[in-house]
Amino acid sequence: MAGENNWLDMLKKAEKVCLDKDGYRKVHYRFDGGNEMVEEYNLQTNVLTRRAWKRVQTIGGQGTWEVELGDPEPSTLTSTNLEIKESSVTPFVTKRLTKSNIEWRIRNLPYPLAMYSVTADPENMNITVRTSNKKYFKVLPVPDLQRVGLQPTQKNISVTHQYNTLIITYLKPQQVLLLEKNVLDEVKKLKTAKDDGQCNP
Repeated sequence: MAGENNWLDMLKKAEKVCLDKDGYRKVHYRFDGGNEMVEEYNLQTNVLTRRAWKRVQTIGGQGTWEVELGDPEPSTLTSTNLEIKESSVTPFVTKRLTKSNIEWRIRNLPYPLAMYSVTADPENMNITVRTSNKKYFKVLPVPDLQRVGLQPTQKNISVTHQYNTLIITYLKPQQVLLLEKNVLDEVKKLKTAKDDGQCNP
């Protein structure tokens, strides 16, 4: 598939630094145009646990790291004498992969399962989450599907709720599994560098 080949070719062409540390293989990619990406793979399971991007800013300056996969960076605003943090009760999303699924966990959502509507939106290539009381709405992009040219489908979505956390699971299509295998094969070929900190976003 064209999308799959484009993603794989882009990774192959990128300048890469690879480091094994604390049970993870970290790969730092530098792409043509200046964008950067860091990935971390669990060396025991070979599952990708983190992906973060630093994209070139249109008006100069250094971009900040944006987390696509894994725990989000803590959001903190610092003023002269004051540090402002997001409320600990604000809902926030984490995304992770398993061997067979893409999974989102939205924490700090206390409503019962019946109140949530989780819908595939093929036209906009994402998944939408809303509550019937209109207290929460979220759009979840699915770049994993976009990279293989697939739209999200409702039949692949399952939802559970426990401990104030909404868990959305999307069954990986065969095309996504194949792309992940091909990328992992390339990652396994990389020579590892000494610990010089280059792989840390």
